[in-house]
Amino acid sequence: MDLPFASVAGAVGWLDAHVDYERVAPTRRALPTLETVREALRLLGDPQEAFPVIHITGTNGKGSTTTMITALLSEAGLSVGTYTSPNLHRVNERIARNEVPISDGELVDVLSHLALIEPQLSEPLTRFELLTLAALVHFANEAVEVAVVEVGLGGTWDSTNVVDGEVAVITTIGLDHTAVLGSTPEEIATDKSGIIKPGSTAILGQADPSIVEIVQRRCDEVGTAALWVEGSDFSCVQNRLAFGGRLVDLIVPGGSFHDLLVPLHGEHQGRNAAVALAAVSAFLGRAPSDEVVEAGLARVTIPGRLEILGHLPLVVVDGAHNAQGSAALGMALSEGFSVAGDKVLVIGMLEGRDPLDLLAPLAEAGVTKVVCVAPETPRAMAPQAIADAARSIGLEAMTADSIRSGCIEGLKLAGDEGMVLATGSLYVVGDARLTLLSELDLLDR
Repeated sequence: MDLPFASVAGAVGWLDAHVDYERVAPTRRALPTLETVREALRLLGDPQEAFPVIHITGTNGKGSTTTMITALLSEAGLSVGTYTSPNLHRVNERIARNEVPISDGELVDVLSHLALIEPQLSEPLTRFELLTLAALVHFANEAVEVAVVEVGLGGTWDSTNVVDGEVAVITTIGLDHTAVLGSTPEEIATDKSGIIKPGSTAILGQADPSIVEIVQRRCDEVGTAALWVEGSDFSCVQNRLAFGGRLVDLIVPGGSFHDLLVPLHGEHQGRNAAVALAAVSAFLGRAPSDEVVEAGLARVTIPGRLEILGHLPLVVVDGAHNAQGSAALGMALSEGFSVAGDKVLVIGMLEGRDPLDLLAPLAEAGVTKVVCVAPETPRAMAPQAIADAARSIGLEAMTADSIRSGCIEGLKLAGDEGMVLATGSLYVVGDARLTLLSELDLLDR
């Protein structure tokens, strides 16, 4: 059979021609439905039924937790498919087997098959729906033993919710995407708990009583095997700053683990590690061995999440994009990122955010200068609006006409003794990361 795409550029061009709710204002169909995705899956032979799934949602931490779950399962000897979003640099990053992104040839093949069935569907698919289908088909083709699937937005009506996860993970609940998910933490928790399916084990990385009540109600309604809640069923009992990351003690049903190195920055990563280990223990039906846990966590790397790119100046990128994420970032900066010079922020964000939610925690952590930029998306907030908010809390602020020029200006302002931090949106972090790595190499730092 002749495939419709001769190159990855052609395949990705076709993909990008579809509605992309990651880059335009997120919304839903007038009547939310997963039926078009299920219709496509039936035409594809229901690939989602070929492997068990660990399904992950949450306001913050789901990407890091997904990566840690994958590392632990891989270390345990399983073949693991991983679906994440968004990507930093290339769409291939979103679909991986055994921590290796899908190849260009494999991506062309799977998108070609989706292009062939799309005309048979009752309505067009979105870009994210197509990527979800591509991941599920790829994992079935590769005969993975488990898939770790990260929700794109919310839970109940996210296109990934066509899977029946044996383990359903909710990392945290906070106010984000309120126009779509609800205006209160309880409404958002109700939406996200929609990924919990009959017979599954639910993992909740948050002990707030009102959230636990909502998740427990969902578990009772569908008939889960168990609900494990942070603080009562599993926890990170020690979480200490260490060279290169965190040194943690974790307790999960059936096991306790001490002095584990998590090579990621920020106190929140210790808690994410506890959630990941609980999810893996629930999936395996037992706690992994000490050797698997120690080696699995020690190998974790997450580009774009409190990632240090250079030291003179200290150069860091982080995908914090909401109040909860910025608070965690500010705490991490205060605890482990001390410099003699200025802390300079390069920041861009999407419309619908309150700039002060992101700026205030970073100002408290010592940021004094802000370079405001616009991510490459129609949803970008005007840099001037961010600058005005920064000045209102006493920060020195300027705007730049591109992420590249903003990063270069940030390096100049920081000098050798300061710090440059690029954040506010993963769309900013992806472009900033490439620019900063390039500039650091050019400057031979």
